[in-house]
Amino acid sequence: MPNKVIIIDYGSQVTQLIARRVREAGIYSEIHPCTVKASEVAAMKPQAIILSGGPASVGSKDAPVLDRGFFELGVPVLGICYGMQLIADGLGGRLSRSETREYGPAELTLTAASPLWEGLPETTKVWMSHGDKVMTPPPGFSVIGRTPTLDVAAMACDEKKIYAVQFHPEVHHTVLGTTIINNFLFRICGLVPDWTMTSFVDRVVKEMAAKVGDRQVICALSGGIDSTVVAVLLHRAIGKNLHCIFVDNGLLRKNEVEEVRHLLGDNLDLNLTVVDASERFLSRLKGVDDPEKKRKIIGHTFIEIFDEESKKIPHVDFLAQGTLYPDVIESTSAKGPSAVIKSHHNVGGLPDHMKLSLIEPLRELFKDEVRQLGRELGLPEYLVSRQPFPGPGLAIRIIGDVTKEKADILRLADFIFRDELSKSREAQNLSQFFAVLTNTRSVGVMGDGRTYDHTLALRAVTTDDFMTADWARIPYDILDCISTRIVNEVPGVNRIVYDITSKPPATIEWE
Repeated sequence: MPNKVIIIDYGSQVTQLIARRVREAGIYSEIHPCTVKASEVAAMKPQAIILSGGPASVGSKDAPVLDRGFFELGVPVLGICYGMQLIADGLGGRLSRSETREYGPAELTLTAASPLWEGLPETTKVWMSHGDKVMTPPPGFSVIGRTPTLDVAAMACDEKKIYAVQFHPEVHHTVLGTTIINNFLFRICGLVPDWTMTSFVDRVVKEMAAKVGDRQVICALSGGIDSTVVAVLLHRAIGKNLHCIFVDNGLLRKNEVEEVRHLLGDNLDLNLTVVDASERFLSRLKGVDDPEKKRKIIGHTFIEIFDEESKKIPHVDFLAQGTLYPDVIESTSAKGPSAVIKSHHNVGGLPDHMKLSLIEPLRELFKDEVRQLGRELGLPEYLVSRQPFPGPGLAIRIIGDVTKEKADILRLADFIFRDELSKSREAQNLSQFFAVLTNTRSVGVMGDGRTYDHTLALRAVTTDDFMTADWARIPYDILDCISTRIVNEVPGVNRIVYDITSKPPATIEWE
C-alpha cells in the first residue's frame, strides 16, 4: 500500500481540494469525518494527518471537537483554518471569537524560518475564510506568520511536528499554496511520491476480482467518462461477468444512444443492453418543477429499471456505478458537517428491497483523476475528453416542468452550441458547456410577426477540479454565430442569454 495521508473533515466545502492537492503531489489521501476516533485513524497507519477548515466556532454548541489522540500517533499534523483553531484550543492556546468573518485575499508575512516556508518569499498572497482567530499559541509553539489583521496567521511546534495555518493553502487563490502543502508532505513528513493511476488500476482490478469472484455485476452505464471507466476497470477484473445497461430516459443529448452503442458496445466489446424507458421517465416527471423532486424521481426510476434488468440475468449480486467525490460532497454531510448543496441520483445507496450490493470504485476520485485513469486504461482521447453529462440528463437543464417538447427543443439547441464550439476549436479551451431551457418566455419579432417563446441560456466554464469554476470568455463572434443558428433552427426559442456567474456562488448546473 502506498504512503497515506488522512484528512479529517470538519465541514469545509473545500476539504476535497486538500485531498486533490495531496494526490497531485503523488501521495495517496483519504478523507474521514470529524467523528472518527484517533484509534481508528491509527489502524489506517497514516504517515500524516491534516485537519481541515470548517464553518463552526470552536467551543460553540454542536461544534466539531478535536480528538487529542491524533497528536499521540507519532505522525506530523497540519491544521488548516478551523483545524488551526482546534489545535490552539486543544493544546492550551487562547482564541478570540469574533462576530464577523474575514473572507478574501490577504498578505502573509513570514516571521520565522520554518520547513513549511521553504522556497517562499518573505511575503505572499493567501486566501482567508474564518471568524475566530488565535490570540496566543499553545505552549511550545512559535508564531511563524502574520497578516495585517492577524498576529498569529501561522504557528509551529517543530519538536512535535505540528503545524497550523489560518489561511487555505489548498485553494488556487493562495498563490504558493501548493508549495506549502508539498513542504509539509516532503520536507516535514519525509514522504516519497508513490501513488499513481497505474498503481490505482492494479489495486482496484485486484480488489474487484477478489470481491466479485464468479458472480455477475450490472453496470449503470451513462456513456460518460465516469461510468465508462468503471465498466472498463470491471471488464479487466471480471470479463464477461459484467453486464452494462444503458437507459434511454428521453432526456439524453442528440445522437447519444447511437454514440454509446457504437463506442462502448462495438469498440470496447462490452456486454451492452440498451433499455428505452423514455416514456416512463417523462410520464413520471409530468408537472414536476422542483429540481430535488426531479432528481429523486429520476434516481428511483433508474434503480427500478436496473432492478428489473438484473432479474433477467442469473446470479447478479452487484450494481456498479460511476459515483465521484464531488457527487458525494454535494449530496451528503456524511464525511463531515458540510452543508448539503444538492442531491445526486447515484449517491445514497440502494433501496432495501433491491438485493444488490453497490460497487463504486471511483467514489474517492475527482473528475480530472478519472480522465487520467481513462488514459491509463487506453481509452481513446475523444472519449476521455467527452463533455460531462449529469445522470438526470436534460431534466435538470430544463427549468420548470419537463415535457417531450421542451426536451426536443433543448436537445437541438444544445447540439448547435456544442457543434459551433467544436468547429471553432473553442471547445478545447473549455471544461464544460451546455444549454439550459429557462422557464421564462419573452416577446420577440420573427418574420415581421410577434412571438412569445422560450429564453435559452448558454453556460460554459473553465475549471481544474469542478469544485470551483470560472465562466468562460467565449469570443463574441462565436457567441453571435451560436445565437443566430439557435434562433433560426430551433422552433420555440427567440432569445439567447449567456451565464457569466462563477462557482461559487453558483453551481455549474442550474439545478
